[in-house]
Amino acid sequence: MKKISFFFNELKATFWFIPVLLLIISIVIAIGMVILDQVVTLSQSGLGRFFYVNSAGSARTILSTISGAMIGVAGTVFSVTLVALTLASSQFGPRLIRNFMNVRLNQIVLGSFISTYLYCLIVLNAIKESDAYTFIPVISILFAILAAFINTILLIVFIHKIATSIQADKVIAEISDVISKDIKSLFPKETDGEFTGEKTMPIDKIKSKYHHSINVKAKKSGYLQYIDYDSLMKALCSFDGLIELHFRPGDHLVEDIALGKLYSKDKLDEEQLDRISNQFVIGKIRVSQQDLEFSIQQMVEIAARALSPGINDPFTAIACIDNLTSTMCHLSQISFPSKYRIDEEKNLRIVEDTLEFEGVLDVSFNQIRQFSIGSPAVIIRLMEALITIDGFAKKEAYKKAIIKHATMVMNVGKDYIKEKNDLKDLEERSKKIIPD
Repeated sequence: MKKISFFFNELKATFWFIPVLLLIISIVIAIGMVILDQVVTLSQSGLGRFFYVNSAGSARTILSTISGAMIGVAGTVFSVTLVALTLASSQFGPRLIRNFMNVRLNQIVLGSFISTYLYCLIVLNAIKESDAYTFIPVISILFAILAAFINTILLIVFIHKIATSIQADKVIAEISDVISKDIKSLFPKETDGEFTGEKTMPIDKIKSKYHHSINVKAKKSGYLQYIDYDSLMKALCSFDGLIELHFRPGDHLVEDIALGKLYSKDKLDEEQLDRISNQFVIGKIRVSQQDLEFSIQQMVEIAARALSPGINDPFTAIACIDNLTSTMCHLSQISFPSKYRIDEEKNLRIVEDTLEFEGVLDVSFNQIRQFSIGSPAVIIRLMEALITIDGFAKKEAYKKAIIKHATMVMNVGKDYIKEKNDLKDLEERSKKIIPD
């Protein structure tokens, strides 16, 4: 089920899914409204007379006007979206285009205008006028007018959203929100019992109990996007097996490379091997559902571009550092999961390549530090960030990793900060974290 959920989430992230879904809904609504017009007659007395369309010509004019306007504005919306994507690509990097495509409002606005256009066409076709029979779908026309009004409001909201979505601070904040959601999903505060302490597992002794082993190979080249651990666990339990994974989501795979090594007591048939292989989703691009480093690298890319000589925007880089600091402060307070996964009977089933605090810290700050040469403000902010993270870190291993990064930042400052007062500021901050 989790694998299906992964594909559904990826489907929702496409730019066409919501508009196509709205198109289908508009067809259903159009048919339903026409049927409603056949069984319900709108009163021409009182307030109803102001909304009643009493001629087929007027009905066709209203629907034609609405449909023409909707398809015209839909083209404008599409053009504005492309302009925003182009600006985002050049300013923040091409990998962030996917984030802009994932914005639900953009998909809804485009789908809403096209759906209203299609709705008007269907209702327009339902209008009949002859000497023998006349049918004017009054209620359907009123619904079209209401849809046009709603679309006008959506257009205003859309323009506001586009104007704010390409601002650097807004982009950074949205990526930070994605990282926070990924952390909550990948690192829950309380584990569900499927992880156990790494030191308690005699891995070599456990593997020696199995008589057969075979490499599970990647079916194609690409990035490992998702591993359905639940289904993989069930498959391994069905034949009492163990798998040792060599890669984690986000790693690039080459066709036929060994994803992992599968251990079993009996020789496995092709169907069992395929069942194991099918639990790994490989695609052409990286996705963030099980790949925390991917979202962090998007933030790092913005900072790296901001620090390039052609842009030279240290304030954007500092904003990235501040948001990454929040992420690392949260991660410094949790226990990263063990690489061993056990079943309900406490049997080891999966040995995986897991994230570690030091590795995430490296991904977050290494490249920013390397690109910060020539920007004392960024170097000093890096040191301040590490001091903040150190204040939250509880484990000794985490603190050692933080001190290592602080030492590297101090070395960069000594080599490249020419102003003595700036270097003095950095040294004073470093004393709070680097031992004498």
